[in-house]
Amino acid sequence: MKYIIRDAERGDMPEVLGLVHELALFENEPESVQVTLDELTEAGFGATPLYHCFVAEVDQKVVGLALTYARYSTWCGPVIHLEDLIVTQSMRGTGIGSALLERVVRYGKDKGVRRIAWEVLDWNEPAIKFYESKGAKVMRDWDVVQLNEEGMGSF
Repeated sequence: MKYIIRDAERGDMPEVLGLVHELALFENEPESVQVTLDELTEAGFGATPLYHCFVAEVDQKVVGLALTYARYSTWCGPVIHLEDLIVTQSMRGTGIGSALLERVVRYGKDKGVRRIAWEVLDWNEPAIKFYESKGAKVMRDWDVVQLNEEGMGSF
């Protein structure tokens, strides 16, 4: 199978949002996606882009994505956060996930970052094994902490 990994374009955002919804369903949180197509598009392609996205394309259809954004670590300086690496169910196991991750790593090297970080659900053993096989360190002794809108409102 032939696929292309490329920078996402504004016109890809409907398919990107579709993949985000597919991931939410896989993670048993289909109602958790709040971002709209307009918000996603503006955040990536507006006057001040907040993220950089790569897509995997097969037969002119987006079948995977890797969405990143810049962060700063007080311990090591500039880093990239990989928010999501998604490959549609029917394309898993084809090498597309590896190609997307490789593109993110190359992007990070080009940017001169010292680390690429992301989260993985503790029950998603196939993803954990995939990341570990690529040399990633899964830090099982760290917990993700979030303060959502409701939490911020009652802070």
